[in-house]
Amino acid sequence: MRTRPVTRYTMNKNQKPSAEAGATRSRRSNLRLTYVIGSLDRILRRRMSEALAPLGLTLAQFTALSVLEANGQASNAQLAERSFITPQSANEVMNAMANRNWISREPDPTHGRIVLLKLTDEGRAVLRECEQAVKTIEKQMLDDIGIDTATSVQTHLETFVRNLRG
Repeated sequence: MRTRPVTRYTMNKNQKPSAEAGATRSRRSNLRLTYVIGSLDRILRRRMSEALAPLGLTLAQFTALSVLEANGQASNAQLAERSFITPQSANEVMNAMANRNWISREPDPTHGRIVLLKLTDEGRAVLRECEQAVKTIEKQMLDDIGIDTATSVQTHLETFVRNLRG
């Protein structure tokens, strides 16, 4: 697939944008926001998967480790929902991570049939390595964007998530 180079231009306040620059802006503004977000999601998934592979992790494993770190512990069902995977996939991911000693499984003291998943020290160490690889991608994504803009974009994206979760 061919990609068009992005034309960057600067103008002083007395100049008018060229027809080409206006057309480029016009094409971009015609893209649906949902399309742009979906495109970003696919690019991030591919780039993160490529960055995590040399560390021996899948994107699903990285996401699960991140979720466990953020929440302290979770059931398989909670982890699946928060990691955007099915409960069956979460079970496979958890089995693989338990075999590598990245997570522990303990019975829930308040419910006999629920098993709580927690990060081990080894899992935390693996997660630290992965976060460095992912930070490189995030840094590239945010290149030439100020902190205020990045914060605003994140706030809006979080609002979109809340609105669609209902």
